[in-house]
Amino acid sequence: MNNLEEEPRPGLIASLRALLGNALGLITTRLALAALELADARDALLRLLLLSACGLLAAGFAAVFWSALLVYLSWDFMGWRILLILAFAYSLLAWWLLHRAFIILSQGQLGLPATIAELRRDREVLFDRAP
Repeated sequence: MNNLEEEPRPGLIASLRALLGNALGLITTRLALAALELADARDALLRLLLLSACGLLAAGFAAVFWSALLVYLSWDFMGWRILLILAFAYSLLAWWLLHRAFIILSQGQLGLPATIAELRRDREVLFDRAP
């Protein structure tokens, strides 16, 4: 009579079906998270590109006009050396701007950090757990 009171254990097919259902749910959740992060990364990239293009255009016009004014005003005193100073200053500015851009890229703002972290945790749970 004790055997009738106990719940029957699920069979192999039922266990596999439950495992596949859980795996499918996990994959669906991770894909949804990846899609959201990709949309955020795309929006950030578009904003970055638009702001960079407008900033570069404005900075280019400003640099040309300020440089022309500086060369005009100091040509009598410095001659060709003013062109050398301006070339050095613009080279230094270009290096600094590229350095800042590489810092932004290295911070991973365009990547998928939350999705990668979740997938890493899933892998640890699925493969590092002893049966």
